[in-house]
Amino acid sequence: MKLHADSTPALNTVTAYGPGFIEINRERHSGAILLMPEGLVRAWAVTTVETLDETAIGPLLELAPEVVLLGTGERQRMLPSRLVRVFAGRGLGLDAMDTRAACRTYNILMTEGRKVLAALLPI
Repeated sequence: MKLHADSTPALNTVTAYGPGFIEINRERHSGAILLMPEGLVRAWAVTTVETLDETAIGPLLELAPEVVLLGTGERQRMLPSRLVRVFAGRGLGLDAMDTRAACRTYNILMTEGRKVLAALLPI
């Protein structure tokens, strides 16, 4: 699906997504990625929600976002409670949703000037 929203050229915007890819500023990425409004789009060495552990969420915590949107792929999956507690203990908001919803929500929060991190697993 292509997203057509007003975008700020200096900010990372999700411009499309589909099976196996997420497009940021019209550049296609395959595999899991970490995305913030500013900075590089990073590859993320995670393949499924079940493989998430403290090591895998370390890069998310290092980026010090206000809120984390976890795009869990084709359908919404919840994080194990032990990992949810890690985010809560640091005062970070965490929302898990399917990747399509995470892409749309990221674009909205990004345009509002929020320090949002999208951790996106492919569809």
